[in-house]
Amino acid sequence: MIKYRITHQTHYHYNDAVTLCHNEAHLIPRSTPTQNCLNSQLFVDPLPIRQEHRQDFFGNRVTYFAIESTHQELTVTCQSEIEMQPSEVSDYLPPSPPWESVRDTMKNNFSPIFMEAREMVLDSPFISANELLYHYAQPSFLPQRPLLEAVSNLMQRIYTEFTYDPHFTTIVTPLEDVLAHRRGVCQDFAHLMIGCIRTMGLAARYVSGYLETLPPPGRTKLRGSDASHAWLAVYIPHQGWIDFDPTNNKIPTTQHLTTAWGRDYGDVTPLKGIIFGGNESTLTVSVDVDRIEMWPGGMEY
Repeated sequence: MIKYRITHQTHYHYNDAVTLCHNEAHLIPRSTPTQNCLNSQLFVDPLPIRQEHRQDFFGNRVTYFAIESTHQELTVTCQSEIEMQPSEVSDYLPPSPPWESVRDTMKNNFSPIFMEAREMVLDSPFISANELLYHYAQPSFLPQRPLLEAVSNLMQRIYTEFTYDPHFTTIVTPLEDVLAHRRGVCQDFAHLMIGCIRTMGLAARYVSGYLETLPPPGRTKLRGSDASHAWLAVYIPHQGWIDFDPTNNKIPTTQHLTTAWGRDYGDVTPLKGIIFGGNESTLTVSVDVDRIEMWPGGMEY
C-alpha cells in the first residue's frame, strides 16, 4: 500500500466586495477498487452559512456551500489522505478484442452495464464528434486492431505531436483550435483523446485528479503535477474501465489519484459557482501531493 496526503487550496481575490456566493466543489476524492479515501476535510473562509455534501449522477462526492457575508477574499482548502494499492494494469497492455467488435457490442447490447457505458459515447458540452476528430483518430484505429493497442497508439501520437503549453488555451478554447495548433494542457489533451475515441463509437470518460508532486528518486516528475490533473478512461466489455494519460504518455497506476469522473471537465470542475458583486478577480491555486512514508507495520514516519 502507498499512502498520500493531498492539499488543494483555491484562493480568490475580488476587486470589489462580494455580497453573496453559491459554490459547488468536486474536491473530495472518491474511493475506487485501487484507491481508498481515508479521510477528507473541506475548509472555507469566510465561513459558509450553509454547507452540504451529496453524491452526483456519476457517484462523485460533491460539496455545496453558500456565503452571505460580505467579503473580498475566498479561500477553499481541501485536505485528504488516500491509500493506494498497485493497479493490475501497467505499461504492458493486457489482451483486448478488436475495436470494431467493441464498437458493435456497445451499439447492440442493452444490458444495464452497457447502457451506463454508452452515456460516454455520446456528445457532451465540451466534446462534440466531428470529421476533424474522426480523421485524426483513424490512423490509430486500423482494421481489426486490438482496442487497447489502438488507444495506446492514439495516446502516444497526442503526446508526440502536441506541445504542452499552459498559456495557449482556456476552458472555452474549442477542440478544433487545439487540434489545429497542436498545443494545450492536460484538460485539452484528455478532451481531444475522448473526442477521437467517441467518434469511433467507443466509450471514454473524463477523469479528474492529481499527480504525485515529488516522485521517489529515480522516477520522472510528470507534467501537470503542480495542479489538478486530467486524463481519461476507456471502457472494454468484461474488463471495465482502463485509464490513459495522454499528457504523459502513461497508463495511470499509483501516481495518479482520482477525484471524480464524468463526461467532460464540466461534470467535475474542482470549484465553480456564482457571485453577486466582486467585479474582476484574481485566482491562485496550489496543489501538494505528498507520499507518506510508512514504517513496517503501518506506522507513519
